[in-house]
Amino acid sequence: MSSLSAGKLALVLALLGGVPIRLAAQQTDQDNVAYGTTSAEFLNFGAGARGTALGGAYVAMATDVSSLYYNPAGAALLSRPGVLIGTYDYIADTRYSWGGVAFPFGGGSRTIGLQVGTFGFGDQPVYTPDVPDGTGETYSVSETFAGITFSQNFSDRFAAGITAKGIFDQLGDVSGSAFAVDFGTHFHADLSGHPIRFAFVVSNLGTNLSYAGAAIEADAPRDSIPGEDPVPSNPQPAEFKTKGFSLPTFFRVGLAYDLITGESNRLTMISEFNQPNNNGAGFSAGGEWMTQGLGGSNFGFAVRGSYSYTSANKLGPTDPGTTALNDEENLQGLAFGGGVNYASGNFNLGLDYAWKYLGVLGGTNFFSVSLGW
Repeated sequence: MSSLSAGKLALVLALLGGVPIRLAAQQTDQDNVAYGTTSAEFLNFGAGARGTALGGAYVAMATDVSSLYYNPAGAALLSRPGVLIGTYDYIADTRYSWGGVAFPFGGGSRTIGLQVGTFGFGDQPVYTPDVPDGTGETYSVSETFAGITFSQNFSDRFAAGITAKGIFDQLGDVSGSAFAVDFGTHFHADLSGHPIRFAFVVSNLGTNLSYAGAAIEADAPRDSIPGEDPVPSNPQPAEFKTKGFSLPTFFRVGLAYDLITGESNRLTMISEFNQPNNNGAGFSAGGEWMTQGLGGSNFGFAVRGSYSYTSANKLGPTDPGTTALNDEENLQGLAFGGGVNYASGNFNLGLDYAWKYLGVLGGTNFFSVSLGW
């Protein structure tokens, strides 16, 4: 392994520190960010423990089945078919699950894939102002998206991909649906003999999510004609008018560089800048150490970690002395994880775990299993 050159050191500093400096320079006294104005936030929950441990910066590294979610262009770099299934033990006893399958074709230059993500909970008691102790009724929430991805290598250094997906939201007695696309590019080359990757991704760009159903249906009484006796009549069927909510659209630019590259070991540093439509600009940075062929066997392992900065998590109270939540807010965005894998020929089996800290909401756990053949 060669010594760390000045050029490589500058690149690492850019990976870890350049984005926060830029964000700090962009801060102003006025804040017109549309916080909390989007629907279907489950679209941001991820797709697998590896990506969860590495944060949003994973867009530049994703070349496995989870790339269907993180960056559709990365799927074009798959060398064999694969499937990945993951489950996210989220807050308040809720659960998110994701599954995807991808098939390279056309001599390995193209890939098609399918993915499904679900989130929800059930049997929640209904409380109203008139019956604060509960009406005895229950409601459930079920949110789902399903997508199809096509990606292609246009050269030995550049790939692009697109995903079309439908979003379906069932909130108690109302439901809504929307359509969205993800688009991504992936540039891959070598810098001083070490792989470097650059990615650009736009996700969840689509229609508004509007709701309809029994919960917003009503009967409107008919007004009597002034000066005349009321005439018995049936109420007029009506429906409350609702506003459509936009989807949580993200723009991401990611960079990944293999600081150490060997026959059986690899250390990759990653960083990412993002701009959502429902929050201020953010960033993430992290790294992954991976070892293959432990003791000459077919087993390998990986350890990962990252930190993601989200603007809304850092909104200070009017009087900072009135809250004890500063530590939790500062730590929000930390993620760690690891995994083990077994590879023999074209067969590959991987088990991965990630822990992600959500500040005052506590820690969450993501488990996933992957299979290639």
